[in-house]
Amino acid sequence: MEGRPVSEVFLLSERQMERIEPFFPLAHGVPRVDDRRVLSGIVYVIRNGLQWKDAPKAYGPHKTLYNRFIRWSRLGVFDRIFVALTEQAGRSKRLMIDAT
Repeated sequence: MEGRPVSEVFLLSERQMERIEPFFPLAHGVPRVDDRRVLSGIVYVIRNGLQWKDAPKAYGPHKTLYNRFIRWSRLGVFDRIFVALTEQAGRSKRLMIDAT
């Protein structure tokens, strides 16, 4: 992860991030680590079952990932993103169930 280009660090494209950016709280005061980078780090940690301290440094400080995850969870950021994305997607014409 350390030697990878920045484009491989991000799990969301710029276009995808633009769609969900309005749901994140605004930054106040000190410039913070980029939301796209942090969100990618949060997803990486959760997807791979890692402890926060084991997050690749490319995503920023592990404390930042953890603190932002907790703050965004408490503020309902993830809930609002999921609701908005499912509403935009509309109703599916097919339903697939995978028992694996």
